[in-house]
Amino acid sequence: MKATEAQALSLMKGPKQFTIPIYQRSYSWKKKQCEQLFEDILRVSSDDNINGHFIGSIVYFSPSIHTVTDVPQLQVIDGQQRLTTISLLVLSISSFLKRNEIEIDTSHKKLNNYYLLNSEEDGDLEHKLLLTKKDKEIYQKLLNDSLSGEEKKSRLLDNFEFFNKKLSKDNIIDVYRGLQKLFVVDVVLEKDKDNPQLIFESLNSTGLALSQSDLIRNYILMGQSIELQKILYEKYWSPMEEKFGNVYEERFDLFVRDYLTLKTFVIPKMGNVYEDYKKYTDSLLKEKNIEEILKELYKYSDHYLRIVLNKECNTGVNMILQELKELKAEVTHPFLMSVYEDYMSSIITELDFKDILNLVKNYVFRRSICGIPTNSMNKTFAILYKSIKKESYLESIRATFQMMDSYRRFPTDSEFKHEIMIKDLYNYRNRNYLLSKLENFERKETVNISEYTIEHIMPQNSNLSESWQKSLGEDWRSVQEKYLHTLGNLTLTGYNSELSDKSFIEKKNMEGGFDESPLRLNKFLKIVDDWNRENVEKRGSYLADIACKIWKSSFLDQDTFQNYLEKEKQNEEERIYSLESYPYLKNESLDLYLSLKQRIMNIDYSIKEEFKKKYIAYKSETNFLDIIVQKSKLILSLNISSNEIEDPKNYCIDVLGKERWGNGDVEFHIFSKDQIDYAMDLIKQAFEKQNMMIM
Repeated sequence: MKATEAQALSLMKGPKQFTIPIYQRSYSWKKKQCEQLFEDILRVSSDDNINGHFIGSIVYFSPSIHTVTDVPQLQVIDGQQRLTTISLLVLSISSFLKRNEIEIDTSHKKLNNYYLLNSEEDGDLEHKLLLTKKDKEIYQKLLNDSLSGEEKKSRLLDNFEFFNKKLSKDNIIDVYRGLQKLFVVDVVLEKDKDNPQLIFESLNSTGLALSQSDLIRNYILMGQSIELQKILYEKYWSPMEEKFGNVYEERFDLFVRDYLTLKTFVIPKMGNVYEDYKKYTDSLLKEKNIEEILKELYKYSDHYLRIVLNKECNTGVNMILQELKELKAEVTHPFLMSVYEDYMSSIITELDFKDILNLVKNYVFRRSICGIPTNSMNKTFAILYKSIKKESYLESIRATFQMMDSYRRFPTDSEFKHEIMIKDLYNYRNRNYLLSKLENFERKETVNISEYTIEHIMPQNSNLSESWQKSLGEDWRSVQEKYLHTLGNLTLTGYNSELSDKSFIEKKNMEGGFDESPLRLNKFLKIVDDWNRENVEKRGSYLADIACKIWKSSFLDQDTFQNYLEKEKQNEEERIYSLESYPYLKNESLDLYLSLKQRIMNIDYSIKEEFKKKYIAYKSETNFLDIIVQKSKLILSLNISSNEIEDPKNYCIDVLGKERWGNGDVEFHIFSKDQIDYAMDLIKQAFEKQNMMIM
């Protein structure tokens, strides 16, 4: 590699052609970058104390000594955006000089022949800059002044027009003078000696930052031969970009993250997608070639688009996927892509696939209604595929959902029914989805609820009329406050403004009222003559029962489930854990743990350490301490009651009867080494307590 300082215009001068590899992104500088460049040019032009302005690097491969030609072709690795923008500005100045007579130390013809064209050549070689196919046609039309006016929107056209508007007779000389002061680092690479990917990654570019997808594309294609680059790009990458269409920039990085999750069962951070993909691919290159790896990515991109953008051709499957999209269940995508692959490979039937999709949808929706925090679901779905037994595919997934507990649980019918009856559904994000499903339950002719508005049967008005106060009773205010936005009090109507705050009987009997409504949500309202606490609860319970049928739990029968529980228990007993089994036990947490462990083991020679699934146990004859490793702390679960432990600083937490991972009734949270001495006093009390009980 040779790196030298060079004037940007001098680098472009002389017979040569800078070619942009097919895998590089299209020209992407926006008006903001062009405006900054133009301002910098005028600034350095007007200041005689500034000899030059550095704009970044141009990195390219030198031609092989075996392929010497009159016009050397230089493959650009980095600097496309700068080269293209400078070329557009030169072309704009050239066009201005063609139209205007200006006394300036250059001309339209000189600018074209020095910096834009290889004037003695024909075809593609005539152009000093050869862009990728998406930009090549537009750029060459600009050079030939042959635009038809029907070209698609392009950054090239936008920025050329920007420079045209900026140039004037008053500033043209200053712009040209400033352009001559632009400098770059001219970096020449040698084939078979320099690694373009490593150089590319290490460059401190001043241009527009590359996305994770840009980096991945360059990583896959950059190191390959020109012939293989063309095959990989045209056969896989370009079709993949085209399938994503206008959501490519928004969605592709998300897809790769989900792809890595399903392959590794670990969720990458968005900013680390490229690095994690590179590590994953490097590990595969020992057994597969790059085309096999890219072909696999291409295949799963199709799965992703069918799932996420509802491009699935099976109508029944697509309807369920649309519901998942409405629920914004993005965390399910890695799992669903894996299952979709099994569906496409005929490992599972269409019916099984639909059952699995419905089970996932019901799990997500029930948890949402029950207000269970969603921050654990990404990890749940990241590893869910591991639990599948191919010989009993659907059954094993149902069993896994049924075995989930605590914050990962699949809400039971009783929990789901209770929560859906008392939840504020009017302000619930998925309100319309919920009401639509309830209205269309067992309907063959679907009702589009967007044609209706939400109606509060008992009005929202805080100053209820006397008739409403009478219906609701003496405690009407508390009844209204408690039930106003709940399932039992919400319905749909096309007569919202007419119903307004009218009494219940008026809402029933008026033209277009509840008694005339064709909607099933209003069926209950036709059979009651008053609206009070009792009827709100009855209707809520009635609709909640329907909800339990729509979003079914699909739990296994007790005998089948018991078999899975016993197998899980057996597997747990056989499973071997180690320090590596606890993902948060690293760096400062690991150092803290090891320091604490040394002190614990010194209490007595009989103490043993055992690694469990959720905690690390310390026992002599029985557990006296369990350590639960969390992201920023260690939780000490002490096997001693809160009224027995001496805790002068009142740091201990009584967890008797509460859900927790350890076996003790008392918890102490330790964040740093300066807490170890106090922690050891508590631990020794738990150790002595357990030994006394055994004696």
